[in-house]
Formats: sequence, C-alpha cells, structure tokens
Amino acid sequence: MEQQNKRILTLDLIKGISVIGMIIIHTLLVYANVKSQYETAIGSFIVFLGRGTSIFLICMGITFMTSSHQSLKSALKRGILLVFAGLFMNFMKFMIPVIFNFAPDNFMQKYGWHAPIEQQYVYLVQLGDILQLAGMSLLFVGFIREYVKNKYIILTIGLFVALISREVSGLNLDYPVINYVLDLLFNTDYPAYVYFPVFPWMAFIIIGMFFGKWFQELNYNAKQIFKNMLYVGLLFIAIGAPLVFLYGDYNYNGFYHMGPGGVIYFAGWTLLFLWLINTITANVKENGFMRILKYCSKNLTSMYMIQWILISWGKGIFGYRQHEIGYVSVLIVLYIILTFSVQTLVDILRKKKTLINFRPISSNKTALK
Repeated sequence: MEQQNKRILTLDLIKGISVIGMIIIHTLLVYANVKSQYETAIGSFIVFLGRGTSIFLICMGITFMTSSHQSLKSALKRGILLVFAGLFMNFMKFMIPVIFNFAPDNFMQKYGWHAPIEQQYVYLVQLGDILQLAGMSLLFVGFIREYVKNKYIILTIGLFVALISREVSGLNLDYPVINYVLDLLFNTDYPAYVYFPVFPWMAFIIIGMFFGKWFQELNYNAKQIFKNMLYVGLLFIAIGAPLVFLYGDYNYNGFYHMGPGGVIYFAGWTLLFLWLINTITANVKENGFMRILKYCSKNLTSMYMIQWILISWGKGIFGYRQHEIGYVSVLIVLYIILTFSVQTLVDILRKKKTLINFRPISSNKTALK
C-alpha cells in the first residue's frame, strides 16, 4: 500500500483548521478586553474553541504511528528540536519587545512586574507551551512506538498517564535545570508558568497512538477507524462524565491541569468530533479551501511559531487586552494575512536554499576560479 493511503484527509483538514483557529484564539486572548472575551457571543465562542487542544494532540498521536519516519532516533531528535523551538519562540515573543523597548506596561503588570524587567528574562523564555509539551512527549512516546506492539497496552499506558497525573502533579526538586524539566512534566502553576504539563496532556497523544495502531491493523481503512472512534468516544463520555460532574475537584479542577476523569471525558468528546468531521467531509471533493487547510497542516509547527511571535510583537503597537470585539475582529484578519505572508516567505527562502545546495558544480575551469 502506498504511503499516501496511510494519510487521513480528515486529520489534515482538522490540523489545518487548528492553524487558523489558533490565530483567531490567540489574537482574541492578547488584544480583547475581559468584557469582549467573556460577555460577547463571539468572544465566548472563540474562548470555547480554545479548549480544543485535545483534538490536536489525538491527531498528533494517530499521525505519529502512521508517519514514514518510524525510528526511535527520529522521534527523540524531533522531540529535542521541538523543546528548543519552544524556547526560541518564547525568546522571540517576549525578549525582542523587551530588548527593543516596545513591551506594553500592562502586560508586565499581569505578572506583578514593573519596568525594567531584565531579571525576568529566563522566566519568560522558559514558559511552557504546546511545543514543549509535544517535544517532551515525543521523548516518551518514541519508546512506546518502538517497543509496544499491542494496541491495548498502548491504550492502557495512556490511561495510566491520566490516572497518575493528579498524584504526581507539582513534583519538583531544588536543582534549577532538573526543576525546569520536572515543571514541564508535572507543573500545576497555571497560568504563570506551564500551560500544558506532560502529565496529563501526553495521555491524549497516546490515546491517538492507540487509534493509529488500530488504523494500521485495519489495513488503513479510514471509514472503519472513525466508526471505532465513535464507539470508543461514547464509552469514554459515559465513564468520564460522572467522574467530572460528581467528583470534579479531583478529576477536573480546571482545563489545564485536569485529572483522569477529565482526560477520559475530553478524549470522548474529541473522538466524537473527529467522527463527525470525517462524516461531513468524507464525500467532499477537494477544493481551494481544502488545499489551504492541507498547506496549513503541512506547515503547522512553523505557522504556530510565526503567528505567536507576530501577535506578541503587536502588543507594543495595538496594546494589550484593551479592545472591543469589532477592533479585535479586524486584527484577526490582519494576523491571518501576516501569518500566511511570512510562511510564504519562509517557503521561498527554503526553496532558494535547496536550489543552492543542489546546484551542480561546473567542471570547466572558470567555475573553479
């Protein structure tokens, strides 16, 4: 079976939608005032969309199992690169505005700081976001893909990660470098430091791996794997709902640091959503919008970094959390255009570099001078 048959169009479309969605969400969170975020229909809906992280992570787990790069070495290498990409992104987001003196004062006040804030450089660069989560998770799930061949054992590992997440949360030691790694794994100090700790969020990736393995065993039958997602999703909701709504202090306790019941509940709704999107798009012919979404999916990591850097820089121009929803809507359109423009420029530079690297060396004497 050819490699293109192993790709699931629905996952590419969802990852593409997530690129556009995150520009919308981050623009709102950075520029809209509290009233616009929570007391308007548009703002409330966009904030709700921001709870879709589990969709991206389950998709990541599925594609991780069906990727053409299956070696443990490639997973570990990409994991390390993503962690450093996250640190680089933070440097560009926070330090460039500080260094060039266009960081808004009310952003500093959010953390209880007052200018100058040079002493907070390290803190800002280390903030844990989705790239650090993905990178740290790959250092674990690479071993699972390499050594665990039974899909039900993979699922059990994912559920175990969710199960122990509340018990290991907040674990740290008094050693700076080690403590940073432990914070990325177990931190509970939202919103000030790590937004997506590996425990419990890695559980979603491993649940996705379970379906990726199942997809392989079904000989890449996309229709059947989504039907299976529907059944498992309903089961997860039935298990997770009573845990979340009856024992929420332990099993949910907030979106960013949910317990085992929250993971199962959100995973269930995510699987239902994936089934629904596949049902809607299964018979749709490829069009221009779908090609744009596939382009976004292909460049997800770089576009994620680009949009965050641009939106963060804009705080010095447009202000921080000061605007009504109409003004923010204009900024959303602006940042979608800017993100695609910068990504296009990156593509041109990549192609130019590739052409230079592969340009044949002339054998005549003139070329040697």
